[in-house]
Amino acid sequence: MTSPPLLVRQMTAADCGHVGSIRVRGWQFAYRGLVPPSYLDALDPAEDADRLRARLARADAGASDLVAEPAGTGRIVGWAAHGPYRDGEQRTEDAELYALYVDPDHLGTGVGHTLLQESLRRRAALGHPRMFLWVLAGNERARRFYERAGFRADGAEEPFQVAGVRVPEVRYVRSLTVQAPADGSPRRLGRPSEGP
Repeated sequence: MTSPPLLVRQMTAADCGHVGSIRVRGWQFAYRGLVPPSYLDALDPAEDADRLRARLARADAGASDLVAEPAGTGRIVGWAAHGPYRDGEQRTEDAELYALYVDPDHLGTGVGHTLLQESLRRRAALGHPRMFLWVLAGNERARRFYERAGFRADGAEEPFQVAGVRVPEVRYVRSLTVQAPADGSPRRLGRPSEGP
């Protein structure tokens, strides 16, 4: 039996409960062994949903939240947030992928790839030359996923602490501009291999 097509749409306040649950399950799956288990076990999807609703109500200038759901199911299986790159309090001409989480039961099904591609497409359409993202240095699965999508670590690192444990982040970047081959013929950005 074939899976229904995946629909990507803007997140609404009504989606925040589902997204909060995906974020918490995503943290508990992806960061086990990187951050203290007591911290992961104490994460509360309802609190996370409240933070998402508050952020959505603030209407952060230029930020966009997308959700993915298999057509006809009404079940959200992934979430991505993107917007202008944040350099401290400043926004730059570049874009940033703020977050990308997939329900752990749907890893490897193309949900993450679809959300990432739509985020890249939307930011390129807005004229951003590059997209940046930050990922935990020890999150090898996510790093491989982004590398397959054309992102490369640029050498920048940020200290990050969770419950007193140092878990540094590394920055990745990808061009959003279309580059013409040497013969001058037009070329679209390549479609990377399927991700988690």
